[in-house]
Amino acid sequence: METLPRKRITSIDALRGLVMILMALDHVRDYFHYEAFLFDPTDLTQSTPAIFWTRFVTHFCAPVFVLLAGTSAFLVGKRRSKKELSIWLVKRGIWLIIAELTIIKLAWMFKLDYSNVVLQVIWVLGICMLVLSAYIYLPKKIGLTVALLFVLGHNLFDNVSFAQGSVESGIWAFFHQMNIVPIGASNIFIGYPFIPWVFVMPLGYYLGELYTTEFDAEKRQKLLFRLGFICIAVFIALRTFNLYGDPLLWSQLYSLGLTIASFFNVSKYPPSLLYLCITLGPSFIFLALAERWSSPLKEKLVVIGRVPMFYYIIHLYVIHAIAMIAAISTGFKASDMVIDLWVTLSQELQGYGFSLPIVYVVWIIVVIGLYPICAWYNNYKSNNRDKWWLSYL
Repeated sequence: METLPRKRITSIDALRGLVMILMALDHVRDYFHYEAFLFDPTDLTQSTPAIFWTRFVTHFCAPVFVLLAGTSAFLVGKRRSKKELSIWLVKRGIWLIIAELTIIKLAWMFKLDYSNVVLQVIWVLGICMLVLSAYIYLPKKIGLTVALLFVLGHNLFDNVSFAQGSVESGIWAFFHQMNIVPIGASNIFIGYPFIPWVFVMPLGYYLGELYTTEFDAEKRQKLLFRLGFICIAVFIALRTFNLYGDPLLWSQLYSLGLTIASFFNVSKYPPSLLYLCITLGPSFIFLALAERWSSPLKEKLVVIGRVPMFYYIIHLYVIHAIAMIAAISTGFKASDMVIDLWVTLSQELQGYGFSLPIVYVVWIIVVIGLYPICAWYNNYKSNNRDKWWLSYL
């Protein structure tokens, strides 16, 4: 078995840190933006370019999380046997699913009532790791081919649907159609169906080969640039003519800003081929550029990128707590910020919220405030590698 130094790859951490910061913007918008309680930011019949792009830049988060989780798994596997890596993936997959249903649910809702359960990105990361624990045993050519076929071809199933409330509809929701599925006394809102996410992570796993010690850095950067531009070119070619790759077709609207927004208004639930192309393409280019980039800003991104789960959990509690204070300060009750399904769907919060500039101010304050905590935890984690439980947070 080959060995790999434990030295972190800063370009990967920097990209992960960047998308973690962008993710916070989306969650601040959910809990603070007045218009978030009135319409979806991607509904271009009501949205504005500013609101749309505030939402769009956060689209990079989930694809990068899933892809780089696969890359990290490959790098972990360079220090372990395949069996050990598989067990490692199973344990982390189960932990992420449990975390989604407990501490993360509590952060979103401020209660642990299981009449409504929302399955989001941490849930699907857990599922992806469970699948990857078996997927790694496939020969590389077969595994890579299967993953590419599903990522490229899953939009062929966009029109597949079943009668609402049927068993088939419930099963299909887990695989490829966002839906609410009643199971016993609970309503399960499946925001992240399995496909194509479970095939994006294996692509990240194979991407990890570029980061082995024997792989030439200059060659890696060239390949990353090439991958990035290919993804962007595929997006432009397919999107321009509305050929394939997204159930939402773009059209010319009454202003140039909204027309451009329409062109980039791609589907996230589940992520379409074009969604993945326009998010992962620039991400590959960032990975290449980040290897040549050295600055204090990058160092701060790296710190956040090294503690993603810690940041994710803490930032949700902080944002929700500040939002509760904001609601009380503007005439609402604390109980109004105890959520049943999703904050922007809460009838009790109609009329609550602030302008988009205020959202950005709150976002900046949250990120700056979280950085010292992340830096402390990163140092603690680095100095206490003997504590096994730290690897789960």
